[in-house]
Amino acid sequence: MHRNPSRPLSPHLTIWKWGPHMLVSILHRVTGVGVGIAGAAALVWWLLAASEGATAYATFLEWATWEWALLIWIPLSWGLIQHTLSGLRHMVMDIGAGYELSTNKTWANITVVASVLLTVLLWLYIFYGRG
Repeated sequence: MHRNPSRPLSPHLTIWKWGPHMLVSILHRVTGVGVGIAGAAALVWWLLAASEGATAYATFLEWATWEWALLIWIPLSWGLIQHTLSGLRHMVMDIGAGYELSTNKTWANITVVASVLLTVLLWLYIFYGRG
């Protein structure tokens, strides 16, 4: 492919100074794919187990509530919360607000901190809040 020498080259990723707004943008994509794949797999497994009867459903519940399954459920819940908050941030930006660099960075930081905080609160509620 021929390149027009009068046009500037797009800067490579190594030239950009990384910031929280770039991290949140990448996390939005990664969490979207991760939650989509893992969430769909869990949903399909749950639906199949529910449709196949009590034995299959008991097997699903045994695996889903297994202590080590938290290694899947906690990151999955964080990914869902992070993706949701990031999506809300992008929605605000889509209406034309929040593009100023300092505002953009501030809201990106808030998105990351809030997703971790909300995940911790969710799991504290799951473990301790149901009386």
